[in-house]
Amino acid sequence: MSADGTILGVGTPNDMSHWTDTVRDDRFADKVLMPGFVEGHAHLMEGSIWEYTYLGHFGRIAPDGHHWPGVGTTEALISRLQECASVAPEGPVVGWGFDPLFVPGERLTRQHLDQVSQERPVIVFHSNMHLITANSVAMDLAGYGCGTDLPGVIRNTDGSLHGELHEMGAMFPVMRRIGTSFRQLTGGRDAIWNFARSACRTGVTTSTDLLNELGDDAVDELRSVTGEESFPLRLVPMLSAMSMPTAQLTDRAKVLAARSTDRLRLGGVKIVTDGSIQGFTAQMKTPGYYRGKAQGIWNIAPDALRTMATYLNRAGIQMHIHVNGDAASLAAIEALEAALSEHYLPDHRHTLQHCQMADQAQLRRAAALGCCVNFFANHLYYFGDKHHDITMGPERANRMNPCRSALDLGLPLAIHSDAPVTPLGPLFTAWCAVNRLTDSGRRLGAPERITLDEALHAITLGAAFTLKLDGEVGSIEVGKRADFAVLEDDPYEMGGEALKDVGVWGTVSGGRAIEAGSF
Repeated sequence: MSADGTILGVGTPNDMSHWTDTVRDDRFADKVLMPGFVEGHAHLMEGSIWEYTYLGHFGRIAPDGHHWPGVGTTEALISRLQECASVAPEGPVVGWGFDPLFVPGERLTRQHLDQVSQERPVIVFHSNMHLITANSVAMDLAGYGCGTDLPGVIRNTDGSLHGELHEMGAMFPVMRRIGTSFRQLTGGRDAIWNFARSACRTGVTTSTDLLNELGDDAVDELRSVTGEESFPLRLVPMLSAMSMPTAQLTDRAKVLAARSTDRLRLGGVKIVTDGSIQGFTAQMKTPGYYRGKAQGIWNIAPDALRTMATYLNRAGIQMHIHVNGDAASLAAIEALEAALSEHYLPDHRHTLQHCQMADQAQLRRAAALGCCVNFFANHLYYFGDKHHDITMGPERANRMNPCRSALDLGLPLAIHSDAPVTPLGPLFTAWCAVNRLTDSGRRLGAPERITLDEALHAITLGAAFTLKLDGEVGSIEVGKRADFAVLEDDPYEMGGEALKDVGVWGTVSGGRAIEAGSF
């Protein structure tokens, strides 16, 4: 390794003998080194959201190693929030990770949350981060009442406010007024360091923050924290396309790109088209949702998406486009076709993020455009049974996140966690793509399974490719960054079926070893 943290040579000790002044280091003689894992779709909220109360169905591990058990009933959810309110007797009461698909009985309402407090605002983020449920105080703060006519503000059959709010236009007024905006959740020194702790525990040495408003103060803070000598992670934040008018995005993205450093890479743009499949806000083609009422919402309308894609593509700016439903992926593909027809951009690597319901025809069109895909493989385990039984039905659930098809069509492939929506952990994500098993053990779409080699490539060089960092990270090669995932077990000895059980010691970042839990 050179003084600047790059790899000088790869091979046996004899192969290294021509390098002078080298020191043999046997610290990892009983470990396995892989290229540092690259998480191509996560959020800095993974570092900040833990200041609130976890309410999810599955148990989770916080960045500090604390285990939070899952919550299975509305009564248990209310009790946990009441306990939180008693510990912190002032300010809003906030929970996160909740998903009504896993909770029997009546869907969570504002009246349920009024039991937590009738004086303080109470909100619960759904696990998908595309929905919240708010109590009456929080709804009042946003000015929501009987006369409110805003898409995403859900009403009961009698016309009264339910408390559930769908997508950004309905959520943001409440979030801003109680101090839980996405801007606040993606900043702060402690949040950035907490995110790095989670990354180190899972072998991640490069990660995105795939939606950030990236104001000047936020960028200054990111540069400051990532510039600390001991910071162990390369961060790739993406500018939120919702943060400013389309005409201003290109200039801002270029200004940000010029502020990049070794451990902070800027310049890409994230566009959110539709919502969440399990939240019924993703935009679906016919036949729509299998069971449950469709609430498909466009966060950006197809015509506006087409205009935005044309602007950004013409300026040479890479786009990462959130598309969950197949109507959304179709709109994105059509927008990119128009943009690239108007201005050909070599090696653009525009990436379809999530892209869970794209069919073979859409994937062929994406491949013809030179796009990349980053599938939400973790959905197969965490929500696969619900997709099979409720949201998509058996046929479409079996083709969700079609990794095999994408590779066969020549699409550059990454897979991701979308942390904190599901836990950060690339080896688990790879296990999902290899095995396609749900929480109940059902195998969803065996023909879409990929091999162990392909899955490990998707969480290293594949993800790096989607970020245009494949020349620096993602593989162990001369001249690349000395970034490694340090494993307790050999994935090839463990095999694809046990990939999720491979232990992680920590990481090496730029040649510096960092044990998980040591900072």
